[in-house]
Amino acid sequence: MIWKTPPTLAGMNAMGPNTLGATLGMQFVDFGDDYLVAEMPVDDRTVQPFRLLHGGASVALAETLGSVAGFLALEDPDNYIVVGVDINASHLRSVGEGGRVTGTVRPVRVGRTVQVWQIEITDQRGKLVCVSRLTCQVVARR
Repeated sequence: MIWKTPPTLAGMNAMGPNTLGATLGMQFVDFGDDYLVAEMPVDDRTVQPFRLLHGGASVALAETLGSVAGFLALEDPDNYIVVGVDINASHLRSVGEGGRVTGTVRPVRVGRTVQVWQIEITDQRGKLVCVSRLTCQVVARR
């Protein structure tokens, strides 16, 4: 297991109130030894004017997943946090309003000062919607 702070659904979802994730309806639903899973609705909060999933909402889901994973993988979470320093996303398929997307994050590399996370987002049929890579920097808490 890569997690230094053992994940729980209650603990991960407790990080959400008063955040962008909560505003967009993100909810953690599963985890394993080296992955986390969260869902997000495709609704009036997450669509663009053509009523399709907004690419920025996909990126927000990816960064939320990677940031929470990065925090759970920290050796010393009392004194350090992770911050995203680079993210990219390839949008592969559209999802219409009324759908739901699921993001799964897995580590590429978890180092002492830099972490890289791979996020795959699928639609309710399991079709790949977006692939993203997030690089996080480990920094001292202020």
